[in-house]
Amino acid sequence: MDSITYRDEDLRLIDGTLLKSRIWLPHGKGPWPVLLMRQPYGREIASTVTYAHPSWWASNGYVVVIQDVRGQGGSEGEFLGFSQEASDTSQTHNWVRSLPECNGFLGTYGFSYQGFTQLIAEEGTTPPDCIIPAMTGLSENEHWSCEGGAFWWHLGIGWGLQLAAQKAQREKNWNAWHEIREDLQSKKYFLKGHKLLKKHDPEGMALKWLELSHSKTSHWKSYKPLDSWLKKPLLLIGGWWDPHLKGILDIFSKAKNAGGNPKLLIGPATHLQWWEGVQSTQLNFFDTHLKEKNEKTYFPQIHLWNLTTKNWEISEKKEIPKWKLFSKGLASNSHLEGSLRPHSDSKENGEVNIVHDPWRAVPAIGGHLSDIPGEVNRFNLDIRPDVAVFTTHPISKELRLEGLPIINLETKCDREGFDLFIALSIIPGNIKNVATQISTGVLRVTNNKIDRKSDREIRLQPILATLNLGDRLRISISGSGWPAIGINPGQSQYLCEGPSPHCLVTTISLLLENSKLEFKSLISS
Repeated sequence: MDSITYRDEDLRLIDGTLLKSRIWLPHGKGPWPVLLMRQPYGREIASTVTYAHPSWWASNGYVVVIQDVRGQGGSEGEFLGFSQEASDTSQTHNWVRSLPECNGFLGTYGFSYQGFTQLIAEEGTTPPDCIIPAMTGLSENEHWSCEGGAFWWHLGIGWGLQLAAQKAQREKNWNAWHEIREDLQSKKYFLKGHKLLKKHDPEGMALKWLELSHSKTSHWKSYKPLDSWLKKPLLLIGGWWDPHLKGILDIFSKAKNAGGNPKLLIGPATHLQWWEGVQSTQLNFFDTHLKEKNEKTYFPQIHLWNLTTKNWEISEKKEIPKWKLFSKGLASNSHLEGSLRPHSDSKENGEVNIVHDPWRAVPAIGGHLSDIPGEVNRFNLDIRPDVAVFTTHPISKELRLEGLPIINLETKCDREGFDLFIALSIIPGNIKNVATQISTGVLRVTNNKIDRKSDREIRLQPILATLNLGDRLRISISGSGWPAIGINPGQSQYLCEGPSPHCLVTTISLLLENSKLEFKSLISS
């Protein structure tokens, strides 16, 4: 069989800027429906880090258009990030529909930045016929750069340096390119990241977000899709270990509120490592909405991968128990002393002190924010004396946990800044030295009133997991999660970044009388 052919083609925008696209064509005689991806990483790669190659989509009867956004790849202009995309998206959609090979039907796909470009357009723009955004969001603060007020250190710096390296390559600044590449490869960027961004991309998105996260008068941007677009067939794809999952859930809620009927698929995926079968699922969605088929594929409204049963399940709204954290003071010295008890059981007071030493900061492992994301055994972290651990008794009957885990704590601290890094784990029955981490979350506190009691709420990454008879549930609390987040120096005049002489030893007191662990619905109303 002959190979799929492609050609490069230009779009001249109304301001004169030229955008470059690569177009793959099916065999046979068109016209055909079109799949469009707009991305900043070079049209040749076409997001094949997570997606099937465009020739595969073309072999299934689609014209595939991969476009370099303004200022990236082969396209002209200055790359300004999200703010440039609404107008460029609208003009690109009009151009794609005018291609002689297009039969008038248009679908869009792509993840991360490529997910964002599917959702933002100018008022009055005709919407695509169906949309599949994956692992993306609309808030620069909550969905793209920070969690609980803490900048995504490893992720934000790493992504910013990737864009800086592309900028250096376009400018033929080979010294800059090699310096960035070496520091990423050696992980020196953990310590030098802020300086590298200032040096090589001072106007870049990542540096602006990092500095906004430290600003006392930050003005974050959030973007709003057109309601007419949200009402179109929409398949949203998320991963349990992807940092943009809360963004995907937010888009789902916005689509429901706009009167749409979105579909949600959350699987066992990190940002870059997805699951088997996801390509075929997307193809079925496109075939259902872009081709005239007698048999339409059924898509559940919410389809979730259970992290423990390893099966796909439909979302269920069931009441989940609440737990209170309890300790006589040794939860950070003995991983078996602290307990999670049914919320109505105990009214006893308890207090645990965590001493955060920045010289040997507690690392973040696994989860959605660390440098090696995914499922992980955190037992060796839980036995550290700077981690407070609270565990239930063995579960007496199967318990399904679906939703957003939330921890409420009363704290006091001897510094004006501190972090709370939380992990939620399952201790499998009859297995020693295993704590399978299923979710993490963080809260960054600044301008703390020293040694004054304050209520804190920490929201963790959403989950679906089932505890079996004999399993135990565990909460672990530490004062750092390096390098997922920077080290909080405890002093407001310094940036939360890598370990430095400015980082102070910090004592965090957990006052447990009003503490609780509860679960809220996966989808906000």
